[in-house]
Parts: sequence; C-alpha cells; structure tokens
Amino acid sequence: MPTPTDLDITASGPHAYDVAITHPTGATTTHHVTVPESLLAELGLSEAQEPILVRVSLVYLLEHDPAALPDRFDLDEIGRALPDYHEHIVSRV
Repeated sequence: MPTPTDLDITASGPHAYDVAITHPTGATTTHHVTVPESLLAELGLSEAQEPILVRVSLVYLLEHDPAALPDRFDLDEIGRALPDYHEHIVSRV
C-alpha cells in the first residue's frame, strides 16, 4: 500500500485534482479527483482544507480497497462505497 509520500497531487481546477500514485511495484497510476462543495459542507471543512482532504481520502481508500480506485471519481463516491468514510475521515484532516 502506498504511503502518503507516494502520492503526487496537483490542483487542476476548482475542486479538481490530478493524482499520480506510485505503487510499491514501481508502477504509476493516474486519477482525476473532484471534491463536491456539498461534501466539504457536510464534513464541516473549509476550502483551505480541501487538498488535505484529497490526500487523506486517497490514503484511506488505498488502505481499505486499493483495487476500487477508478481513473476519475468524486470524493463523495468513497462514502457510498465505504460507509464509515465520513466517520473516520474528519479526524485525519
């Protein structure tokens, strides 16, 4: 499982991020992640905390279901796939 240092996250637009993940095998996968404003409000987070939310959410997803990481997704999809996401993610931000 990658550690946070294996994640290269770059803002690509409002509430949008391009992510490169270097896996232990040396392979790199790329992903496009968006953060719905409604999710920030639901979690009680500010826009300034958004990049941190993206990083900790990716680490959380990689810890729980690394094979489920699609090429493009919204962070709110994690909560639908892993019901305890909202409960645990705020403490990581």
